Amino acid sequence: MAWARFSSLDGGAIECSGVDVVTHDIDDLTSGFWTVTVTFEGELTAVRMSEVSRARHDEPNAMAAGAAWPGVGGEWTSSLDDTAYVEGVQEIRERIARGTVYQVNLCRVLSTDVGELGIRTLGDVLAQGNPAPYAATIDIPEAGLEIACASPEAYLVRRGATVTSSPIKGTAATASEMLPKDFAENVMIVDLVRNDLQHVCRPGTVRVDHLCRMEQHPGLVHLVSDVTGELREGATWRELLDASFPPGSVSGTPKHTALQTISDLEPVERGPYCGAIGWIDADRDEALLAVGIRTFWVDRDESGQRRLRFGTGAGITWGSDPQGELRETELKAARLVSLAGGTSGMVGP
Repeated sequence: MAWARFSSLDGGAIECSGVDVVTHDIDDLTSGFWTVTVTFEGELTAVRMSEVSRARHDEPNAMAAGAAWPGVGGEWTSSLDDTAYVEGVQEIRERIARGTVYQVNLCRVLSTDVGELGIRTLGDVLAQGNPAPYAATIDIPEAGLEIACASPEAYLVRRGATVTSSPIKGTAATASEMLPKDFAENVMIVDLVRNDLQHVCRPGTVRVDHLCRMEQHPGLVHLVSDVTGELREGATWRELLDASFPPGSVSGTPKHTALQTISDLEPVERGPYCGAIGWIDADRDEALLAVGIRTFWVDRDESGQRRLRFGTGAGITWGSDPQGELRETELKAARLVSLAGGTSGMVGP
């Protein structure tokens, strides 16, 4: 049966099952509870769920069911090997020097055979081994959705007319290793997110609630900022997504030239990675859409074999060290790839 589990707005969990409707049109989300994914390339899939239950944050095992996961045993391949990634960083720095772009998030997609292993169990493993504030597991093969997400980043959190985006820029193993470049990059993306939200919010309501706060996550530390605004009367989900998607933290600035650079340098589509993953409750006028990072998904290759994929990337600025950015992609992938392999150790991709 189709099934999904998400973090809720109060830190608990939402579990839902059954399919009423599948749509690719955001304007259809007028009533009911919807599982929502938007690929980085902009393809939306929304599923209105038949049954929905909510668990409070203080209830035990709100996100993890505890099923056994044997682990994937195949070798991981990368859409960009180490040399290609370093060359990509150097190319972005050259474009920054020419004034074409200021910051670009450069990513690579890892993949391995997954056989018939189910994504639901991997979601349980992530909930136990890498708990995340915006976790999601979506197991709806009939809609083409098999996703296990341990995202630490909120793309859009909505409560009525209030909408908040919490971009992450700046990653290190410890707080003491955070560089001045990381703080500068975060501020740059905050300005981008502020500009995005101003297109759909009432004048004067967009504000920065927190700037460059430190958040501790399993195995690493992030710099996180919170940008909030009050939607203007009548603003639609289509207008909100058009104004703010893809998330600035995983694209770059200016966004249009950053997206062109990504298209030039990344050889494969990102899919749900770096897109939006979460839920919209049209009846309550609430939503939680995570940035689709720290995310596994299943699709099929040209031969029809099921492949497990995982994306990892880093934000590139003029101050970037190519080898340092490569190491950042490895740091972000290490713990989760290890968990997918059936171990808890820290290993590189």
